[in-house]
Amino acid sequence: MGADTRLTPATGSAPARNPDPVRALPLAQGVQEGVVSSNDDVRFSPADHAPVAGGRLEPNRALALVDFSAPSVGVGERFIRMAYRLGVPGAMLSGPMGRKARTRLLATVNNTLPGNRAAGTAIRAGHFLVHGAKTPIAQVDFAGAARVTPPLEKVVHSFSWLTDLEACAPREQGAPVAERILTAWLQANPKPPAKPGKGPAWSVGNTGARLANWLAHAPLILSGEKALRLRTLGHIAETARWLDRHVGSAEDGLAEIAGWVGIVAAGLLLPDGRPRRLYGEAGLIKALGELMGDDGGVLSRSPLAQMEAIALLVRLRNCYQATRRDAPPAIERVVELLVPPLLALTHGDGGLGSWQGGWAVDGADVEALVHASGVRARPLRDVRQWGYQRVSAHKSVLQFDTAPPPMPAHARFGCASTLAFEFSHGPHRIVVNCGGAASGGGLVPVRLEQGLRATAAHSTLTLDDANSTAVLINGMIGSGVTEVAVDRKTLPQENGSNATRLEASHNGYATRYGLTHQRILLLRDDGSELRGEDLLLPAGKKGKRGKVGFAVRFHLGPDVDVTLTADGKGAGLSLPDGSYWQFRCATDEGEMTVEDSLWVDGQGRPQATQQIVVQGMVSRGGGTFGWIIKKMN
Repeated sequence: MGADTRLTPATGSAPARNPDPVRALPLAQGVQEGVVSSNDDVRFSPADHAPVAGGRLEPNRALALVDFSAPSVGVGERFIRMAYRLGVPGAMLSGPMGRKARTRLLATVNNTLPGNRAAGTAIRAGHFLVHGAKTPIAQVDFAGAARVTPPLEKVVHSFSWLTDLEACAPREQGAPVAERILTAWLQANPKPPAKPGKGPAWSVGNTGARLANWLAHAPLILSGEKALRLRTLGHIAETARWLDRHVGSAEDGLAEIAGWVGIVAAGLLLPDGRPRRLYGEAGLIKALGELMGDDGGVLSRSPLAQMEAIALLVRLRNCYQATRRDAPPAIERVVELLVPPLLALTHGDGGLGSWQGGWAVDGADVEALVHASGVRARPLRDVRQWGYQRVSAHKSVLQFDTAPPPMPAHARFGCASTLAFEFSHGPHRIVVNCGGAASGGGLVPVRLEQGLRATAAHSTLTLDDANSTAVLINGMIGSGVTEVAVDRKTLPQENGSNATRLEASHNGYATRYGLTHQRILLLRDDGSELRGEDLLLPAGKKGKRGKVGFAVRFHLGPDVDVTLTADGKGAGLSLPDGSYWQFRCATDEGEMTVEDSLWVDGQGRPQATQQIVVQGMVSRGGGTFGWIIKKMN
């Protein structure tokens, strides 16, 4: 039988419970009850989910606690690490009589991470291009006193734009541009502040990423005049010392990883760096153990954060290779763990689904990052702790959010998306979520950020226009969904084929309305038919009196042309490849309409789309809403 689990935001664990036969659904009509086969996804077989040939993780094991311990070193190196952590200067621990070595770089790093050529070309033309919005470089306040949008702040102060500049032009053409921007930044930020938080330039996350980018792209910023080169090298050394002291004050887990990556990179590439490297490796591996769950998904549940974590570790690996060292095995294993969950959220076009503030990142960008990671892996299909279910059926892909939103400590752009789904066929997305809250400040207005994080911006059910989990400012999440029950089965059908049945329920509306939302999705293995049923069940022994408004939303992809049927209970969905799909509502409760919607594309830009909405009033004693999406030709 399929495994039935509950996920809670407090632990992310999934203790088993027995399936409740009373809650079996009429959706299983046409299914041979009693002949339910086992599903290897439900059993979460490590052999199915481990990287395939090319990875280094043994197929029959997961990462153990020992993998997150500091690299094994001798007694002398343990003493050096401890002394450096206590504040003994690296020069005193490395050089004879504590003599300080001249500041210089010990190696040149070969960058393997992909850059955005369009953004790099815009920089050469005098603009920062962030999610479709151009900002003149001359108008940017590099000191951070005049705040700009968060995406632009991150690009400017992390110096991630160096990768884009390198991707669009030879070094001799890009170096003068990089040096002009660097000079302006150094004039605005002559020295680090006493502590983090003094503007976006000196958050731990931006500072760690900036240090790593400076070291990785040194030829772009250290090829010019000697005065600028010496000044930059001095600032690099000072930034590394600042991170040594303040990395523990990071704004969240991913920012702490960026800080540790900067420290280790400096330990590898600066003189007298051995004590710093030993100190940084121990801190980095401990922080990695706290960043993600057992299945490799980061605790923020964000595919954007998953990509950022992979990119940080790949950049650090490049620094190791530049100094002819091997990265600690634990770091390599973490990269191998991070890739398969990311691939679980890819559609047929290779791009990502829109989850937890992310947008539909282009397939080419995902492919380039995975190629840079060096990991060959299959997508995970049952990412229980990260909280996503994936079903791949012929040309169709179904993604289903089956977990509570992330805990506030991890939520950069937490969304109330529990029990939302996305559905695609080939390269075309049929049902999507709006996505893009993290791109607010580009062409997506910042004021839309909270709306894009709301339950109504996702393809799921809402009650009384309320969020299933409270959406707060600054990306935070409040009370609401605390528990999700999940069940996955493979069901044989009468015609000899199979179907995958996903059932999940959440308690986000239980306190306010006395109702539990349960959703069942059944996808045929040929990908031609997706059946769904949304149930509202009394959370207590007795249902409450009265009625409450409900709405079941199906946000449509940008390529879908929708037309309502004459009876008002269905809609025709035409795709560019000539295929024709039909949506039918199998309930007499509520009215079906087509309304305007918004979808954020692969570059973080908003696109006007439409949504099918089934809405009306439902008894507080409960209700059932069935629907089907079926390929007609």
